[in-house]
Amino acid sequence: MEFFKIRRDIPFMRYALVFNVISLLTFLAAVGFLWAKGLNFSIEFTGGTVLEVSYGHGADVDAIRAALEKAGHADAQVQNFGSSRDVLVRLPLKTGETSAAVSQEVMEKLHAVDPTAELRRVEFVGPQVGAELAENGALALLFTALGIVAYLALRFEWKFGIAAIIANLHDVVIILGFFAFFQWEFSLPVLAAVLAVLGYSVNESVVIADRIRENFRKMRKASVTEVIDNAITRTISRTIITHGCTQAMVLSMLLFGGPALHYFAIALTIGICFGIYSSVLVMAPLVRWLRVKREDLVKPIRDRKQEAVV
Repeated sequence: MEFFKIRRDIPFMRYALVFNVISLLTFLAAVGFLWAKGLNFSIEFTGGTVLEVSYGHGADVDAIRAALEKAGHADAQVQNFGSSRDVLVRLPLKTGETSAAVSQEVMEKLHAVDPTAELRRVEFVGPQVGAELAENGALALLFTALGIVAYLALRFEWKFGIAAIIANLHDVVIILGFFAFFQWEFSLPVLAAVLAVLGYSVNESVVIADRIRENFRKMRKASVTEVIDNAITRTISRTIITHGCTQAMVLSMLLFGGPALHYFAIALTIGICFGIYSSVLVMAPLVRWLRVKREDLVKPIRDRKQEAVV
């Protein structure tokens, strides 16, 4: 399915150096923000208190959040849990406070707003557990990256694997750079979004790599630059349809998902936008600069008569 068809190939590779310089500068800026400011980790990583509160009717999450802000818990996370009557409250760890004291204070404030509030359970997440989650998240990113390189190297050629993982890690670092610069809260849903972006971005890289391999078979007299330009141009319509539909769903989560899905949707939005850019304007030029050749992807057909003689 195509919304439009471009007759002449767009010379993307003519400006490959410019695009890669821009990518390098944004990558270095993101690394600088991560080094200077660091990530604003949520209580899943830093530790804190988790309360499950039940109401006799549908809970007003906005009123609960406003009451906690007035009580001095501006960074509290409030979201529905299981049903509209159950609410999960997460409070970051503060020095000099115990989990019991925090839960008692919170319940007093919630009772003042709605007497039907009932505490179901209280859990304390220690900093050690948060450190383990951060370590496991980093390992998940590492193994995902290695799996992507192995897959692309086996399906296409190792040059595509190296180029694709550089482009995809470029997306991940830029997402983290945004969260470090604006000090948005980095939580487990955001980590899930980062992993989703890593898999989502490689899908576009696979489509372009497959078209490049196909072009090497069809365009026998074309240069590598012409092959890559044609591959990118022929996938533009597909890219617009796929990423446009995905972004529409993510935008609905961003606008109507509430605070619980806000940063998750933001991370996906950044990843989708830079995923298109990196697959087209980072991965493809890197493949060309790694000197991919027709012989790397298309095996020469041996003469059957020569094989019979041998």
